[in-house]
Amino acid sequence: MKKVDIDTKVKFLHGFSNKTRIQILESIKEEEKTVSQIVDDLNGNQSNISQHLACLKGCGLIVGRQDGKYVYYRVRNQLVRDLLTMFDVVLEDVENNIACCENHID
Repeated sequence: MKKVDIDTKVKFLHGFSNKTRIQILESIKEEEKTVSQIVDDLNGNQSNISQHLACLKGCGLIVGRQDGKYVYYRVRNQLVRDLLTMFDVVLEDVENNIACCENHID
């Protein structure tokens, strides 16, 4: 396996480092959706959601498909879906540690 540059890895992980971006990824994990559908799912505002979609797209985690006046967003591929599922599996294992962590830095 090719060694990944640490700065690139940090930029990649940045895509997962925000509550709204995680909510978006979960919203489109199984099916593609428009911005309006995502805004409805998250009870957010379109401007904020659009900024996070741009970040996720820039990080390569999602793709968009133009259909008429709508853009449909979806998770890039099965590897990203698997990674989101793996986060849940690992989180289940370490959840108590995270809840008790006093060293978490925002």
